[in-house]
Amino acid sequence: MAKSKYSAESIQILEGLSAVRRRPSMYIGSTGARGLHHLVFEVVDNSIDEAMVGECAEIEVVIHVDNSVTVTDDGRGIPVDMHEKAGKTGVEVVMTKLHAGAKFDRKSYRVSGGLHGVGVSVVNALAEWLEVEVKSSGSVWSQSYKKGVPDGDLQKIGKSKAHGTRVTFRPDPTIFEETVFSADTIVNRLRELAFLNKGLKISFVDERDDAHMEFKYDGGIVSFVDHLNKNKNVLHPKPIYIEKERDDVKLELALQYNDGYAETVFSFANNINTLEGGTHLVGFKSALTRSANDYAKKNNLLKNDKASLGGEDVREGLTAVLSVNLHDPQFEGQTKTKLGNSELKGTVESIVNEGLATYFEESPAVAKKILEKAVGAARAREAARRARELARRKSVLDAGTLPGKLADCSERDPELAELYLVEGESAGGTAKQGRDRRFQAILPLRGKILNVEKARVERVLSNETIRDIITALGTGVGDEEFRIDKARYHKIIIMTDADVDGAHIRTLLLTFFFRHARQLVDHGYLYIAQPPLYRVQKGKKERYLEDDEDFERYVFELTLGERTLRSNGGKKEIKVDLDNFVSAVGAYRESERLLRRLERIYGVAPDAARKCLRLPAKHMRDIKSLPKEEVESIFGKGATIRSRTGEQQEIFSEDGDSAGERSAQKRIVIAEFAQSHEFSRLKELEAKLQTVGEPPYVLAKGDNEELSTDDFGELVEHLLAFGTKGVTVQRYKGLGEMTAEQLWSTTMDPERRTVLKVTYEDLVKADEIFTALMGEMVDPRKVFIEEHAGEVRNLDI
Repeated sequence: MAKSKYSAESIQILEGLSAVRRRPSMYIGSTGARGLHHLVFEVVDNSIDEAMVGECAEIEVVIHVDNSVTVTDDGRGIPVDMHEKAGKTGVEVVMTKLHAGAKFDRKSYRVSGGLHGVGVSVVNALAEWLEVEVKSSGSVWSQSYKKGVPDGDLQKIGKSKAHGTRVTFRPDPTIFEETVFSADTIVNRLRELAFLNKGLKISFVDERDDAHMEFKYDGGIVSFVDHLNKNKNVLHPKPIYIEKERDDVKLELALQYNDGYAETVFSFANNINTLEGGTHLVGFKSALTRSANDYAKKNNLLKNDKASLGGEDVREGLTAVLSVNLHDPQFEGQTKTKLGNSELKGTVESIVNEGLATYFEESPAVAKKILEKAVGAARAREAARRARELARRKSVLDAGTLPGKLADCSERDPELAELYLVEGESAGGTAKQGRDRRFQAILPLRGKILNVEKARVERVLSNETIRDIITALGTGVGDEEFRIDKARYHKIIIMTDADVDGAHIRTLLLTFFFRHARQLVDHGYLYIAQPPLYRVQKGKKERYLEDDEDFERYVFELTLGERTLRSNGGKKEIKVDLDNFVSAVGAYRESERLLRRLERIYGVAPDAARKCLRLPAKHMRDIKSLPKEEVESIFGKGATIRSRTGEQQEIFSEDGDSAGERSAQKRIVIAEFAQSHEFSRLKELEAKLQTVGEPPYVLAKGDNEELSTDDFGELVEHLLAFGTKGVTVQRYKGLGEMTAEQLWSTTMDPERRTVLKVTYEDLVKADEIFTALMGEMVDPRKVFIEEHAGEVRNLDI
């Protein structure tokens, strides 16, 4: 192998935003869903920073149908004047230079979430295109970029008395694994930000399904706690609220107790959700425990002077939101999940101690209720100690303490070991036969485990099934005793049936892990097995298919493999590429939804919209400039274009009907329509449909023509109907329907299986869902079922 020359010429210098495009994960955490949504939050954070200094009252976030996003605020607007040192406008500096911003001193922003100064420039670098519009000083300015590179200079495009910034961008599909935004992920963050910024109005629009929401909370984090406890029975009607500024730190704390057993505490620093906590959270917890003990001892609420309440006792049934604003927060990395300012612990602890002491003295009835609950939790903790000792494994290598039902593996390296939690003794036995005993352990679960959402810790730990799980895991349970480094397996796989009971057992297990062992989820150790949904057989050949999409793809493969497909009225044979065809089917279905939307919004009939797709690019923005012969070639003989008020332009065409009478049929084509995200997306989908040629389509088997149609949708329906003839289809419900060999080959073999990693996009939303679905109150479950009933695809009754 020839040696390559290594010299100074070998060293690459990545100029501008090239480094971001080369190593995007360094800046946004990943190129998956989390990183994709991080782009939106970086732009929104800039608007929030304007709100934090009192310069912004409204923010709007819009997801367009082509999965581009617009963020608009009424802040001061990015400076448009020239930056003396850079020789560029303020807009271009902010959009193209890393570590460029007004957040490094205290002049423009006293506090800020985007302190790294890389936010919007990173978004620009990772966007296929980005457009920024600034309203300031009576004018409107605009500049566009492609993959971080300016597409021209900043231009003055109009006048306006308003002020603010609008950023529209579309993620680069060559960078991201997926480019479809989740409305839920964005909505949850926007709601969170509205809670944290008292009085700020945040609007959200999803044009893909015409969803619209508004968030504005004059109560701030007090409203946040009310929201979190809305499905719980609270011990005191109004949350305790503490607000104070000290040592250049502004602290807000709202807390309220409920009669449940779960602890729900969220901490924020400069509006950033510190999922991994930090010094501010440590200070709060220390102050809460100390204040509770001081009050309990002072009022003789404990058995004796030596007794004391533990942190877990005081936090049982607690719902709290802690928010701190400080000038120089030290986050761990750009994704900012843990706060590390050491001096903050003492400041927070001092403020919270003083605030709680005052509240307890002024509200003795509430204080007594809180302390009585904590004392009851302490008694339960003592009762649970023996159960916890039974569940704790003394040594990783000591198999004598493991549950008898566990079929352990021989592998002792946790990174290589897997634990399957299998529904039922029968399926557990099949899994034991089918597994690879070198690295796969099996723990059969009998029946449904305890719903831990409704149980105190001592009852949880006295449950035999849960105790077996805890013992097998080796980690212990609870905030103070859980040890992630003691985990015996780094893949814990839930394997249940595909029926209702299986889904319920899976939900019960997920509730246990979320409430008592969430670090396993945080570290990516928890998975859900995906046994196949279908077994199909034609002749002697059989195949296992994961889901309905996989099944449809198989049918297309089967049908098109036996038939000839021609386009252009049978003149051109299509060499079918299965991936392209499946993509075209998806494009067709999406385009049909878009056409209906365009008709509803702009009044453009589907046939006229399809004809507009043939408009040359140069006439997209100005339809009136289209030559008459081209108008007639697209819209029919006699069609003309007339101007109306504003920018609206109409196309009139006169079509003859079957009776020969001439009737005027008006088709309106508005400039806004031609420039809309819907129309842009429609053109992209049309390009995908072109891969299967132009209609009419002819489908033939041998010399026999089976179908001739102008409608691609009709072609798809016939393919699905033809493909299932002579095919035996078995839809699995239970693991017990498979043999050990089938279970191994479809669900347990690492080379062929599919497993889903359990994560949560939003901790607040996850907590809300578990409370609603698994908690004591019935009404929230009823509301959830009513809201989501239309999404049911497979109902097992």
